Order: sequence, then C-alpha cells, then structure tokens
Amino acid sequence: MEPKKQAAVRIMTIGRILRFVFTVIAVMTLISFIGLASGLSDTASNVEGLLEFVEEIEWLLYPFAFIFLFVSTTIYHFVKISLFAFVGLSFLSIRKRRGEYRHLWRTAALAVTVPTFISFGLSFLDAGFWISGLTSLLTIAYLYLAVGYYPKLPPAKNTGV
Repeated sequence: MEPKKQAAVRIMTIGRILRFVFTVIAVMTLISFIGLASGLSDTASNVEGLLEFVEEIEWLLYPFAFIFLFVSTTIYHFVKISLFAFVGLSFLSIRKRRGEYRHLWRTAALAVTVPTFISFGLSFLDAGFWISGLTSLLTIAYLYLAVGYYPKLPPAKNTGV
C-alpha cells in the first residue's frame, strides 16, 4: 500500500487518457483525410467521368468521408488498445504484479502511441505489412516494461490448520 507505487499505477485519470486518445486519433484522421482528398482529386483528374461525379457531390462526399474515417479509426484504436490491455493482464500474472484491467487499459493507451505514430508515418512510405507486426511487438515490449512499475503481489498467507 505504498503511495508512490499506487500513483505509478493510476498515473492519469481515465478522462485525460480518453482525451489524449481522441486527440491522437483526430490528428491521424486529419492527416489521412488530407491525403485522401488530395489523392481523390489526383485520381479524378485521370478519369473524366469520375471527375464530373466528384464535382457534383463534392460538398457531400468530403464531410461523410471525414466522419467515416474518424469513426473507423476510433473503433480500430479502441479495439487495439483493449487487446493490448488483455496482453498486459497476462504480464501481470507472469511478473506477479497487482493491477486491474482498467489500469492496464490506461497503460496500453499510452504504450500504443509511439508505435502507432511510427506505423502511421511508415504507411506513407509504403513500408509494407511487416511494419504492423514490428510496431505490435514494440507495444508489447512497452507494456512488459510498464508492468514492472506496478506494485508486487503481497506474499501468500499461510493458513496452517
């Protein structure tokens, strides 16, 4: 029950973590949408029929594309964070540490940030599918190291009868 160890586990409130996650998602969505919009205009200039169609519904296409991109990115990242939090639960039992899923979800949300930005940046360079596996391994390594800061389980009491 050491206060410093409890503070390490509960480093940030869930509200701040969610605000952080949504900010990261919003930045990534905005950058992706700009790439989509510029790529769509490049593609449309190559095909005349598509160009006419896009010009007619442009005012409708872009808002729906942005909303769809934001919602799908949000769902993907929340599922990814949740799965990594489950991996972190196994690390708790392996390393004999005390914690709960809610604590590991917060930790996973922070641990997934740098690998996500690396993967996002390399996606513009056509680095390939293997980068997703490498960034997942990096996230797992971050989680494994972070679990080391969680408090240890108390020793088992001997109830000799």
